[in-house]
Amino acid sequence: MTPRKEQIDITKEQKLTPEQAELFLRSRRSIRNYQNKPVPAELIRKVLNVARMAPTATNTQGISYIVIRDKQKLRRIADLVLEWMHLAAKTVPIMRLYARAAQAEVDKGKEYILRDAPALVVAIGSKKDIHRTHDSGHSCLSYAELYAPTVGLGTCWAGFFEHAGEAEYKPLLDILGVPDDKIIAGGILMGYPKVRYRNIVERQPLDVTFDTEE
Repeated sequence: MTPRKEQIDITKEQKLTPEQAELFLRSRRSIRNYQNKPVPAELIRKVLNVARMAPTATNTQGISYIVIRDKQKLRRIADLVLEWMHLAAKTVPIMRLYARAAQAEVDKGKEYILRDAPALVVAIGSKKDIHRTHDSGHSCLSYAELYAPTVGLGTCWAGFFEHAGEAEYKPLLDILGVPDDKIIAGGILMGYPKVRYRNIVERQPLDVTFDTEE
């Protein structure tokens, strides 16, 4: 438990209004185009310090992070993920489509897997309870995604990377330096957005069912 003297008081004045909170949450966008500009380690650390406050399964916490910023290593990781996709495509039909689409973009000279993001943030956690670790990692990275725009950063989930990590593709785990007792619990791209969005987009209509009518 946190000692009382170290706790921060939350006053009514500091709270967002419902309207402010809705606008803030709806303004989040997945960023797939980044400036060719490195992100300072201290800024990433600031984002992840907020991410660690996210709720975790049975309050286990225990999520740590590996941040990759070296351009050559990022390119190698992207290559390994595509390599894994082609291997997975041999037994998973849907991956065959994804691998072909990704390869077509790479053949055009585009970095399709990690989108030329200047940073890859990888959440890792205990291998003892895979599902709990996966859920906790996603919870923490969701906090990171929400907080990142407040410091000028954009993010996007690294889906194909995460799938390769969940499959424990050894060459990928080796280049990341994931300890033997840890698993990849998620990954997000991070960097300075190349484009600024000025509008909020709509989603599909709300679909909810209540057990009782009012």
